[in-house]
Amino acid sequence: MDPIHYDILITNATVVTVNRDFDVIPEAMVAIRADRIVSVGPMPVQGPMPRAAKIIDAAGGIVMPGLVNAHTHLPMTLFRGLADDLPLDRWLNDHIFPAEARHIRAETVGPATLLAAAELLLSGTTCCCDGYFLEDTVAQALATTGLRAVLGQGVIDFPAPGVPDPAGNVAEAAAYADRWLGRHPLIAPAIFCHSPYTCSAKTLVAAKQAANDRGLLFQIHVAETRQEREQMLVDQGKTPVAYLADLGVLDRFTQVVHGIWADETDIGILAASGASLAHCPESSLKLGAGIAPVPAMLNAGIAVGLGTDGPASNNDQNLFGEMDTAAKIHKGISLDPTVMDAATVIRLATIQGAATIGLADQIGSVETGKQADLILIGTARPHLTPLYHPASHLVYAARGADVTHVIVAGRLLVENQRLLSIDGATVMEAVREIAKQLLSF
Repeated sequence: MDPIHYDILITNATVVTVNRDFDVIPEAMVAIRADRIVSVGPMPVQGPMPRAAKIIDAAGGIVMPGLVNAHTHLPMTLFRGLADDLPLDRWLNDHIFPAEARHIRAETVGPATLLAAAELLLSGTTCCCDGYFLEDTVAQALATTGLRAVLGQGVIDFPAPGVPDPAGNVAEAAAYADRWLGRHPLIAPAIFCHSPYTCSAKTLVAAKQAANDRGLLFQIHVAETRQEREQMLVDQGKTPVAYLADLGVLDRFTQVVHGIWADETDIGILAASGASLAHCPESSLKLGAGIAPVPAMLNAGIAVGLGTDGPASNNDQNLFGEMDTAAKIHKGISLDPTVMDAATVIRLATIQGAATIGLADQIGSVETGKQADLILIGTARPHLTPLYHPASHLVYAARGADVTHVIVAGRLLVENQRLLSIDGATVMEAVREIAKQLLSF
């Protein structure tokens, strides 16, 4: 008998590796030992199959890297559908900020985070980058789910949940980061400044310094609306991107979110700095904010990941839908059907997304030695038949609901579309009760 023993062996799969050459391996198997991928290759032509504690027969389905949601606000599941069809400034100032002030506290953030994690896992996301308030509670909740995450404590120059005195905003973010550095193998702390228009120059510089001192990711919304750009030109005489560059907060440990109103000069600044971008097309479209010049950014060598943004402005966290939208909107505005091809968009949702949060050496592709963050898509469905080109199907036909299995760090978290680490029914009921309180105001 073959002495090789694996913890998990996935067989009879089409593997979309998302490696450097974007190799697609038909009739393949993937072997996992502990938290690592230890073998990727064709099924044996003859002879016995390797032994494994658990064998998952993909039955011709697609195995690919777990999706990386490069930007979200997990606890905002509480506000899903609360204030739709509004411009960003009214949405934020008249609805979201007041709702956060009244309802975001530790006892609501925990269930909201678990609900978000359930949604992410069931639709194939294995890693997310979050930025919000009360991030200690977010981290504690997420640590129970098995999801991988980079979690940024929010910084803003206004009273915020958990930080009633904005004078302590950076200190609180730094203290949170210190509590979570090295504390959990799947959770990395970060610092998230809301935006250049809600944080002073002093706050931005101090927050970035706190992140740099700890080797952490620094996240910030930038150039999201035309109004933001125009106001910055009036107030500072420069674009939001140029303003941040002059403050010295753009470097390879900075993730810029949105970047919709970045011009050619801004793109050059971002590329030269090494900063990355989180592209959230569905949220930007829904808020009428515009469309980021992502093809130009990619041509400039900027690492671009795909994010959903929070559930209050999207309104879901389904990266399969985000991939489809990202591919099509850029074709539409450029009048070029070759722009943002399927392989490029899949990279944005996997290896490029991992690069924006500093994890590309660990996750984002199906390769020997990498962390075993994998998903399996069942293809025995009418909308996925016939199957000529797996990458095409993943972007233009597959849905989050087609994900059957999810593995993070070698741990099976979704099996046959059933959550194993979260009691979904209990979490949904808890959030429904919170929503009743929210509507009573």
